[in-house]
Amino acid sequence: MKSNSIAIVGAAETTEMGLIPNTSQIMLHADAALNAMRDAGMKPGDIDGVACAGEVPTAVAHYLGIVPTWVDGTSVGGCSFMIHVRHAAAAINEGLCSAVLITHGESGRSRVGAGQYRGGGRSSLAGQFEGPYGVMGPTSMFTIPFLRYMKETGTTLEHLANVAVVQREWAGLNPRATHREPISVDDVMNSRMIAYPFHILECCLVTDGGGALILVSAERAKDFPQKPVYILGTGESVESPMVSQMDRFESSRAFKVSGNKAFEEAGIKHADVDHLMIYDAFAHLPFYGLEDLGFCKPGEAGDFIMERNTAIGGKLPVNTNGGGLSYMHSGMYGMYALQESVRQMRGVAPAQVKDAKISIAHGVGGMFAASGTVILSNQEF
Repeated sequence: MKSNSIAIVGAAETTEMGLIPNTSQIMLHADAALNAMRDAGMKPGDIDGVACAGEVPTAVAHYLGIVPTWVDGTSVGGCSFMIHVRHAAAAINEGLCSAVLITHGESGRSRVGAGQYRGGGRSSLAGQFEGPYGVMGPTSMFTIPFLRYMKETGTTLEHLANVAVVQREWAGLNPRATHREPISVDDVMNSRMIAYPFHILECCLVTDGGGALILVSAERAKDFPQKPVYILGTGESVESPMVSQMDRFESSRAFKVSGNKAFEEAGIKHADVDHLMIYDAFAHLPFYGLEDLGFCKPGEAGDFIMERNTAIGGKLPVNTNGGGLSYMHSGMYGMYALQESVRQMRGVAPAQVKDAKISIAHGVGGMFAASGTVILSNQEF
């Protein structure tokens, strides 16, 4: 993909976030989509590409009155939207469509019109070969690789708790964050244990909400009202539907493949990156993201965060909206990471990083089953 050939010209989240008991899942998709169209000064008739997860493109296109020439229903968990950006960029470059709408909406807390989780049936691989041993859902499955990570790297419970503390500091600057009150390492470690070593303050929120993006060719980008955000590079990969079958527990192969591809396409160095969003369904994921993307050596991420490199005023601000731990997490968080990267590149984020020119939004799908990486910039390199 040619660098800077695609730009994001519309970006918005749902009008409300958190607890939205009177809005169905498809309505959240539509609300986010209409907000993004308003942001871009566009109408449904201007859109000819639709991508989404949670709902299918058929339903979203019909609901919004869009007649697409290209659709993408890739659904591999919370990083699906990073992968949609990659696919949409390729489709626009190939002339398959000219303006792509990517939507997300999830009634994760209220469960209004929400579909059933499709990954854990008894006949699935995980259902047959992991379920009988008692694991159920992310809170217990994610412990399997992370306990090995802790043993191999010397990462401590304090390192883990500190991730939640630092991200709560960022959330304190964000009026839309679910939780903004400061917390300490002791607060985290004294909170209710969910599945060792995760306390409840190290687990993601459960909320309602959504978001949407609109992509066009860079040639058209300056015709829209908002500051364009250019796609420099993207990557995607998958690994295993069973966390027990990961290539290595201390690292995510999908993270590495996706991240390496994005850096290769963008042609940038790690020192060029001003801002980073790492999908943080649980507090351990920033360790994997920082290391597998190459910002830290194996086992060094805990100390890197403890030394406040990712905190307010640090050299690599991470999860500046507060993340899935404190901002919001409706179930598939990748869209919200992308939204914050766009805000940072536009210069309008509540916790704006001064002079930021390059941002990375990196996502996970399932329990390390998939990954998507998007490198964005407000500059035409």
